[in-house]
Amino acid sequence: MKIIKAFRSQVGRKVLNGATGLALIGFVVVHLAGNLTLFGSENAFNKYTWQLESLGWILYVLEFFLALTFLVHAIVGISIWKERRRARKDKYDTYQTKGGPAHNTWHARTKAISGIVLLLFLIIHLNDFKFGPVEMTTLEGIEVRDLKSLVISTFQNPWHAFGYTAVMVFLAAHLAHGFWSAFTSLSMQRNRFSDVFYVFSILFAILLAIGFLFIPLYIYFTGGDGGLLSTL
Repeated sequence: MKIIKAFRSQVGRKVLNGATGLALIGFVVVHLAGNLTLFGSENAFNKYTWQLESLGWILYVLEFFLALTFLVHAIVGISIWKERRRARKDKYDTYQTKGGPAHNTWHARTKAISGIVLLLFLIIHLNDFKFGPVEMTTLEGIEVRDLKSLVISTFQNPWHAFGYTAVMVFLAAHLAHGFWSAFTSLSMQRNRFSDVFYVFSILFAILLAIGFLFIPLYIYFTGGDGGLLSTL
């Protein structure tokens, strides 16, 4: 098939990697927005997670496609990285692409490492929360999982709080170059806005990481009783 043949090419794989990367970035943004409901009303976070679980089979379909997107992104990304290593004729720090400088900064060259760290983290994260201890609470007369209490108790453990924070640094490193790279791959060329967008990608990655790491650090240093964790 022509589509399969296209995605076997270097350009096709870059486009696929960029498209799946942007899809995952969209998920990360939505996930952070949902996590920040921890700082809403007392039941805001549990209501948010309950509404997700209430989707039933639709949620399972979305999770399947999310997992598939993550898997494709990882496999294609690793194949691109391996091909670049084979094609490299020297080990100097200066590289060029046909479209101009490729922003080969340290976080660009360690994308494979940060990607592996994020994959391992995802497994631990799912084990801690999605498949973690089941505590129940009452919400609008219905028994639901008390995920808010689970998150607060989990992040009072220093290993979880600071381990999660460290991983968010890897997330920022991965996204800093990845967002720009996806944009460049999908546009098929560099343009006059490329360098501006690269700076935006770095700021975007930093803000996302801060949003995520603020949650465990705030919970840890306030003992889970901080004023932002409303009990109203």
